[in-house]
Amino acid sequence: MNQERLYTVLQGPHISEKSTVIADEEAGQVVFQVARDANKREIKTAVERLFEVQVTGVRTVNVKGKRKRFGQIQGRRRDWKKAYVTLAEGQDIDFLGGE
Repeated sequence: MNQERLYTVLQGPHISEKSTVIADEEAGQVVFQVARDANKREIKTAVERLFEVQVTGVRTVNVKGKRKRFGQIQGRRRDWKKAYVTLAEGQDIDFLGGE
């Protein structure tokens, strides 16, 4: 995987109530928002190279965009993809930079 693709696969961490509960209960699991055309192998390689951790598993979910209305104008948010990345025992990724 070339360096440009490495930076476009991971679009950022997905921080929500569910993802924080998963990170607290199941130590070593992190949720990322990823490119829609990324596969599990690319996600695993990107996380291992960027964060210098060992990945044991990747699960992906295609999230459908919500329908939204503003008066009579109807619209729709775009679809996106998220990945649940399981890290090896004892490894962690800290997004907040705290101690």
